[in-house]
This record gives sequence, C-alpha cells and structure tokens, in this order.
Amino acid sequence: MGQGLSCRSSEEQGFFSAVQFGDFETVKEILENNSSLIHLSTVYDRSSALHIAAANGQIEVLSLLLDRSVKPDLLNLHKQTPLMLAAMHGKISCVTKLIEAGANILMFDSVNGRTCLHYAAYYGHSDCLQLILSAARTSQVAASWGYSRFVNIRDGKGATPLHLAARQRRPECVHMLLDNGALVCASTSRYGFPGSTPLHLAARSGSLDCIRELLAWGADRLQRDASGRIPYMVALKNHHGACAALLNPSSAEPLVWPSPLKFISELNHEAKALLEHALMEANREREKTILKKTGYSLPSPSGSDSDIDNLSEASDTELCCICFDQVCTIEVQECGHRMCAQCTLALCCHNKPNPTTACPSVPLCPFCRSNIVRLVAARVKTGNDKDRDVNFTKPRKSWRSRNSSEGSSSFKGLSAIGSFGKMGRGSGRIAAENEWLDKPLTLDT
Repeated sequence: MGQGLSCRSSEEQGFFSAVQFGDFETVKEILENNSSLIHLSTVYDRSSALHIAAANGQIEVLSLLLDRSVKPDLLNLHKQTPLMLAAMHGKISCVTKLIEAGANILMFDSVNGRTCLHYAAYYGHSDCLQLILSAARTSQVAASWGYSRFVNIRDGKGATPLHLAARQRRPECVHMLLDNGALVCASTSRYGFPGSTPLHLAARSGSLDCIRELLAWGADRLQRDASGRIPYMVALKNHHGACAALLNPSSAEPLVWPSPLKFISELNHEAKALLEHALMEANREREKTILKKTGYSLPSPSGSDSDIDNLSEASDTELCCICFDQVCTIEVQECGHRMCAQCTLALCCHNKPNPTTACPSVPLCPFCRSNIVRLVAARVKTGNDKDRDVNFTKPRKSWRSRNSSEGSSSFKGLSAIGSFGKMGRGSGRIAAENEWLDKPLTLDT
C-alpha cells in the first residue's frame, strides 16, 4: 500500500509538472492512463490543472482540459478562477479560450474580493482588460448587472478597477476604463486612504501619465479624501513635484473630453483617436507652461517633426480655415464642413464639467451654424489626387504660420481670431467682416 501511495504521488507530480510546462503529449498520455487525475488539485493552494495551465499560458493543455468537460470556473483555495489567474499573468490566449468556454467574469475571490477585471487592471494587462470588457457587453452580465455597473465594480475595500490601475501606474488601463464609463471621481472605502479617488492614488504613485488621463476626463483636483487632503497635497507628501505642479489648484485647468455629448460618445474609432490625440497634445502644451515655472520639464515626445515631411505639401484649401495652421482632419456631418482636430475640440471641450447639466447643448458648426450631428475623420487628397484616410494630427507649417505671428498653434489662433464668419464649404472665405457669430468661440489658455 505504501508503494502504491508513493507511485500515485509521483504520477500526480509528473502530471502537474507536464501541465505547467505545456508538455501536451505527456499530459494526454497520463490522462489516457488515469483520467481521474484531471479532477485533482495541488496540496498547497488547491489549484487544479486548469488553474496551472491558465496561469502559465499553456493554451494547448488548457484546451485539452476544457475539451474533457472540465468546468471553466473551478475555484482554488482563495476562490480564484482560472480566468482570474490568466488575467493576472496577462495570458491573453487563455483568457480568450476561457471566456469562449463560458467562464463567469462576475466572480469574486476571497483574498480581496476582486474579479478578473480587477486583476487585469491591477497588473496592467490592457489586452486582457479589453477582452473582458468586450465580453461584458455581450454576456448576461450586461443584461443582469448592467455594463456600467460592471466597469465600476468594487472589491472588498471599495476599490474599482480604475482605482487599482491609477495606483499601479497603468495609464493604458486607466484610459481604457475611462473610455468605457469608469467613474473618474469615485471614492474608495478602505483601499489606500479612505475616500481616495483615482486622482489621489495616481498622485500617490507619481504617475504623470495617469494624472493626465484622469484630468482630461474631468477628475476634480479639489475633491478631498476622508482626511481632508486634495490630490495636490498627496503628491507633495510623496515628493512627486511634477505631479504636484499639475495638480496645484492655482495651475491652469486642463481641457476636458466632452463625454456627455452624444455625438462625441458615438464617435467611430478613427475620429475618436484623432480628437483624443489632439486633446492630450493641447493639454501637454499647457503642462509645459506650468512645469516651466516650477523647474520641471516634460520628456521628449515620441517621433519628430520630420514625420511631417512624409506628407505631401498641403495647399491652402487643405488647411483649417479657422486657425490656418493645421490640416483638416475632422468633417462635420450633415453639412460636410471640415476643421482640424484642435479647432473641433475647441468647440466641444470645457475646463470643468457641469454635473448639474443633464443635457449639454449641441455645439454648432462655425461655418453654417447647423447642429453638429456627427463627427467623422475627413479624407484628404494626396499629390496623386487619390483619397486616403487621415491618420495624423501633427501641425504642418502654412503660409500663415511662416509669415505671421498669428496661428502659431490652433488654440492661440482661435483666441486671436475671436469669432468666425460664415464660410462656404471648403472655400476658406469669410463672407463679410461684419458677419460675426453671436457667440464668439474663444478658448482660455
């Protein structure tokens, strides 16, 4: 009997080892000889073979186990599912397979009361995070819980996935969660300091990128935690000077993504990418001024102005007729008038969102005064007169920016122009000097 136990222990050890290292043939052979091993778990943390395969990204072994009717939602000692472990370790193929097999994304562990969404956000695996969010939109979770509630799901200490991503310096995950409806000003209960918002946690970790994302989505710099501290004080205490400079209430307010507007929330991916890039670039220009006064500097942006040389020389009709400095990359529908992304944002963005305004008024096209129904990425013509999609937002030097101090940047150009005249579609002509709009468009800098 003793020899039997010893042999069985060795067999189990060989089985779990083969699963861990993805030895598909060995796992298959062992299960054919002793199928009961598929139901065993490790002594230490009660992990099943499915847990081990998911944590180590062994997709072939994991598929084999699922094909043999292993349930995808097995629990280990800490009530963690294989999906949680796959999300924790960023094993996207295993996350995909488990979700396809019907794994429940709305299960909580017993360690911190977290879901697979918390794990993906905490460890910064944005691809896994996106996959789980996509699954939530099409699964019963959206019907029973509601998608927005799932995105803002709290762990045992009251932390949402956004809190965890901000604390762990995960800007890509922060952006993705905000883009999917995460509450930017939600407070924790016991995670970190009680009452902390994602901005408090980003200030504590010293992540400029996370702070940028949060501010651009309307995070309140004056919101206090349970001890009465604003994020600026948290950044100072943790010696993050550059973060403190941006969070200082006396610093210029950033531009805020106009998420409440319907035609903004329903943007297609291409137009949204253009506008979001323009928004972050506009805020970076403000940051340079703020940090320059405090002796800090921003890291050099990726890429260089030489990228502009790859584009064909623009004619005057391709330039934005508002700022005369940027290429028209956004088209207004239904009228069809075009502007650059920066000037489009100037129509829609504001410094502070007004929570009392349930239905923000729809901005008007500055050319024809019709309601902006939809924004799409414009198409420009190359030197060969062939249409192609716009996939850039970098400024190109125009005759106006080379020969005049006006329009050195699109936002400065807006302040200088002050108001718009009526323009014909694509003509770039102001009809008359006295035909100014009733409400001139200006942008605080």
